[in-house]
Amino acid sequence: MTATLPLPRRGRRLRSVPAVPTPSAPLPSHARADRSRPLRIALIASSRYPIAQPFAGGLEAHVWQLTRSLTARGHDVTLFAGPGSDPSLAVEALPVRPVRVSPAARADVSMGPEVFLEDHHAYLSLMMSLTGERAHDFDLVHNHSLHYLPIAMAPALRVPMLSTLHCPPTPWLESALQSSVPSPVSLVAVSGHTAAAWSGVDGVHQPVGVVPNGVDLTSWTAGPGGGPLVWSGRIVPEKGTHLAVQAALAAGRELQIAGPVVDAGYFERTIAPFLGRGVTHLGHLDQAGLAAAVGRASVALVTPCWDEPYGLVVAEALACGTPVVAFARGGIPEVLTPEVGRLVPAGDVAALAAAIPEAEGLSREAARERARTHCSVETMVTRYEQLYASLVESNATAAAL
Repeated sequence: MTATLPLPRRGRRLRSVPAVPTPSAPLPSHARADRSRPLRIALIASSRYPIAQPFAGGLEAHVWQLTRSLTARGHDVTLFAGPGSDPSLAVEALPVRPVRVSPAARADVSMGPEVFLEDHHAYLSLMMSLTGERAHDFDLVHNHSLHYLPIAMAPALRVPMLSTLHCPPTPWLESALQSSVPSPVSLVAVSGHTAAAWSGVDGVHQPVGVVPNGVDLTSWTAGPGGGPLVWSGRIVPEKGTHLAVQAALAAGRELQIAGPVVDAGYFERTIAPFLGRGVTHLGHLDQAGLAAAVGRASVALVTPCWDEPYGLVVAEALACGTPVVAFARGGIPEVLTPEVGRLVPAGDVAALAAAIPEAEGLSREAARERARTHCSVETMVTRYEQLYASLVESNATAAAL
């Protein structure tokens, strides 16, 4: 099914988009200055998954933490997210409404999934509001959704949009960036690997910056270690939970699994047969429960079968002082160093098992320090504040011309 997108308003000059500095590049002077000025920020999240504990995935955990941290620093933050999101946040639920399709329309061969229509109309309503009656309510829009409409409709905004790329290139987001040339959206990725993947995409006409995700070290506290191995995340084939099970059994270690069963068939085929035989499923834990489980573990296993854009579970484990053994895929090698973990070739279960005893002997204090210096939420939020200041000032300068 082909969706028809609304055209942006005509007759208004497109504002220039400042290049987004990478971590190694110096920030513009105006980005360093006055970054403490409170801003009115609209954060856009998923319409499908609530921003609430227990989190559906790393993206939802990230947005929850960013919302809380920006608010704590004095910014006026409004989070637009799926129904059921944490009421302690200043959240406005995206208007996801069931689609009522007539029998005649449902019989049309072009009929797409109803969830597609629901998400499309939810984001369309939001963007029409942000470009209409609420056009002056915010200084900046920060997009974290994986939907195409926020980016496609960004030219109609009166304020700048920063979009964080939490995924590899997708056809929907690529086409959205190509809907306006040049796109007025400033882009940052969660890792250098993801930034490089997007940098060659048609429609990306500016450097893609990098702001690694951060974890709250006051919530992800150092644990004692010495317990079973741990694996955490969504239990789906692309996360490779079954490979962690195989490696743990090969190494003669017990394994605790924490996370939601998203693919029940996969769980029943590859995980359930080993439960009670050295493998335990702890369930879908909230943040405190998950931090306790990870902190008890001797080693955390990270086994993606795809290129993880960042690998938040690595940062969470390190924050708990738990060394990591992981497949060297995606952004994970940017987080993990030899002092705090071991990287093995993707899919190599034997290498994963062999690396477990080595990782058990690594310093838990060094793991915690790596999280503090590279993965802290304070570093992440400060970086975003600097980018916000740069974009808001550039937008004000362009408006004054």
